[in-house]
Amino acid sequence: MEKRFINPRFLVITGMILAGAIMRLLPHYPNFTPISAMALFGGAYFTNKKLAFIIPFAAMFLSDLFLGFHPTMLAVYLSFALIVMIGFSLRQRKKVLNVALAALSSSILFFVITNFAVWLTGEMYPLTVTGLAECYTAAIPFFQNNVLGDLIYTGIFFSVFELARLKFPVLANVNV
Repeated sequence: MEKRFINPRFLVITGMILAGAIMRLLPHYPNFTPISAMALFGGAYFTNKKLAFIIPFAAMFLSDLFLGFHPTMLAVYLSFALIVMIGFSLRQRKKVLNVALAALSSSILFFVITNFAVWLTGEMYPLTVTGLAECYTAAIPFFQNNVLGDLIYTGIFFSVFELARLKFPVLANVNV
């Protein structure tokens, strides 16, 4: 990593993403985690696109080492990558409504992709249209927690950083 990346802004953004990964390890309601918030935040605040993917992915992977892996991990990480890209769209438009819509869009994206992957495994639902509908229907209670968690954690990540940036102008340096 080049020396220019190691600055207060980089350290704060990275630290917040790592804190989000640690939150995944603590007891929580099913699907009430900061996964989407980590990805949106990284995409929105790291100006270096490589870092916007690498740091959140590394944090996610580290927490997954403790949580364990499952057959639909590829779908989770694909969703995560797409959510980082949604975060890119927030870079110049970090208004409350835009961030809330990005969080909601991330929740829907994650729900559609990961539950489709669950259905594709063929382990829990028949590989039919009815089986797919059953899979999505059974996931609705988890989706509610997912949306709530995404909205709350995204609000926390973006608000905390913006407030810190106002108090500590050095965080406004956008070279990372």
